[in-house]
Amino acid sequence: MSHPLRVGMVGVGLMGHGIASNILRAGHRLCFLDHPGNQPVEDLLAAGAEARASGREVAEAAEVIILCVTGSPQVEAVLFEPGGVLEGLREGSVVVDCSTALPSSTERVAARVQEAGGRFMDAAMTRTPKEAAEGRLNLIVGAPEALFTELHPLLESFAENITHAGPVGAGHTLKLVHNYVSLGFSAVLAEATVASRHAGIDDAALLEVLGKGGGGGVILERLRPFIEAGDASSFRFSVANASKDIGYYHAMTDELGVARGVAAAVRDLYGTIEDQALAVPEVIRVLEEEKGGR
Repeated sequence: MSHPLRVGMVGVGLMGHGIASNILRAGHRLCFLDHPGNQPVEDLLAAGAEARASGREVAEAAEVIILCVTGSPQVEAVLFEPGGVLEGLREGSVVVDCSTALPSSTERVAARVQEAGGRFMDAAMTRTPKEAAEGRLNLIVGAPEALFTELHPLLESFAENITHAGPVGAGHTLKLVHNYVSLGFSAVLAEATVASRHAGIDDAALLEVLGKGGGGGVILERLRPFIEAGDASSFRFSVANASKDIGYYHAMTDELGVARGVAAAVRDLYGTIEDQALAVPEVIRVLEEEKGGR
């Protein structure tokens, strides 16, 4: 790290809290937006972070403002609403959007940030709150080369693997492709588990065959604790967020004009789960209760 940065954060939730902890640990100064959606922040305050009452106040105190919110509507709100980040943005400050957003919205947001004298980077995250707390997130970055190089030391304080996907918007585009693959695999494995159980196959045999064959990989390992013991804690990603991300993927592929027959089936599976607050692994239980699924 060349010098400590003044960092502002909007969104200290499941992922943002881990990011904030690691930024402080790396020796940067941190302020964050006081918000009811935050995780408990006593540890951050004890480590020297300061709470601010508005996005404007966060931006006034920071060189780099990291947004870690749900999606495009929330990004636009925290930036552009009265008292928002844009009102306090300093000349040359950088807005880093770590949300999962629509690339077309991202390009509009970046243009408005630049008009206000700021710079913009999308740095979409993958992995889970556990890796966020450990400083081991994966980041998919859309930014000019020079800005990517400039902020790389800061990003390294909370990420293990950092991919420069291309210009602004490329990070969010590749994140949606990634999440479609991840959530699509999850949907396939959920339906396959229910089919296997209804056929009387032991879960251990299913997991052994999939793990040593065509089903092996990150998603099987995230679902494994739920299949083995009903433990969903290793994949704390809600069905509501899955529905949102697949919806964004649909909007993006509409704009790109590409085929997506499988994606429609994945969207329908998540969209018809009544309790959208469930974690993705719990889809298996819901499908089982429906006597073998759709």
